[in-house]
Amino acid sequence: MPLYLTEFSPSSPIATLLTTIQSAVSDVGGEFIEAQVTADQGRIFVIVEGSSPDPIRAALTSAGIETESLDQVRLVGADLAELKKTRPATGYLVEWDIPSGITMDAYLARKKEKSPLYAQVPETTFQRTYVREDMVKCLCFYDAPDEEAVVRAREVVSTPIDRLHRLDTRDSS
Repeated sequence: MPLYLTEFSPSSPIATLLTTIQSAVSDVGGEFIEAQVTADQGRIFVIVEGSSPDPIRAALTSAGIETESLDQVRLVGADLAELKKTRPATGYLVEWDIPSGITMDAYLARKKEKSPLYAQVPETTFQRTYVREDMVKCLCFYDAPDEEAVVRAREVVSTPIDRLHRLDTRDSS
């Protein structure tokens, strides 16, 4: 089943929102994959799996959760089944607004070529990317000791950072 990204600024307690999202998505046959919350609690990034976006959007709206968008994404750099089992801790999220003209095939080829370079920044672990199928942006997750280590990792793979978020490391998945 396809994966979808929704992101929004929370208007009620995070734990309550996440429980509501899990329930709403499950009620329409979908699955909650993960949620990452910025350290300042100002933004939530949620990944869900479902057969199509319309029932998910309707379920979230019905549950009182107003999201800004629901966009199909592709998981890169991690296995979905393993991600569901382990739910690894993540410290940082990089948003990259992909320049127009880059195709999914070109993106994936470059990712495959550049990923081995992360070994040059051993204190940082690239964990996974969700790239929007419309190629508007991608979300890249890292485990790192600090923001500077994430910046070094991005420099090594020659990929810019449009927004860098430290994540709330409490269990939000």
